[in-house]
Amino acid sequence: MKDPVLIKSNKYGITIHLDGEMPYRDLLPEVKTRFESAAHFFNNAKMAVEFEGRTFTEEEERLLVETIEEAAGIHILCIIEKNTYTEQMHKRMLDESLSEIHERDGQFYRGTLRGRQILESETSIVIIGDIEEGAKVAAKGNVVVIGTIYGTVIAGAAGDGSAVIAALHMSPKRLRIGDIEVKPNVGGSLSWAKLS
Repeated sequence: MKDPVLIKSNKYGITIHLDGEMPYRDLLPEVKTRFESAAHFFNNAKMAVEFEGRTFTEEEERLLVETIEEAAGIHILCIIEKNTYTEQMHKRMLDESLSEIHERDGQFYRGTLRGRQILESETSIVIIGDIEEGAKVAAKGNVVVIGTIYGTVIAGAAGDGSAVIAALHMSPKRLRIGDIEVKPNVGGSLSWAKLS
């Protein structure tokens, strides 16, 4: 028997493939169970979601979103409609924006840094993922993490005392701006660290 709920990551968040044959009232508990078991993976993330395999009424979609948010502890920012003109336009705008920022201000890194991985940047860097304990990021500019910092982050590595470290969540091993160790300001929708 095939799995009624499949979760795949994509460039903008996650794609959820749902069984097109299963009655909706049976599908909802399956979705809840699947997302509860994966809650630790999402870690209170904010993301875009795309549904595949079936269509929903507005009310069914609203219930589905509420079920996923509650079960996994995530916040769904938007639902991407598959292959519509609007979706293509949004994706193109997002890609162009990322490209412009990359050329002008620094670089992007997509993925979680694990174990003993080290990432160095000559400019500012935006990391879309987590920095796990044992991993290290050092940048000459700012470091922005769309995820959680557990490891070590150094911003202003060449001595720039105005550099900033920011993340959705922080529980770091060590934070440094230039040569000075700093403590994170945790709370709200963003945690950050900078020299006073």
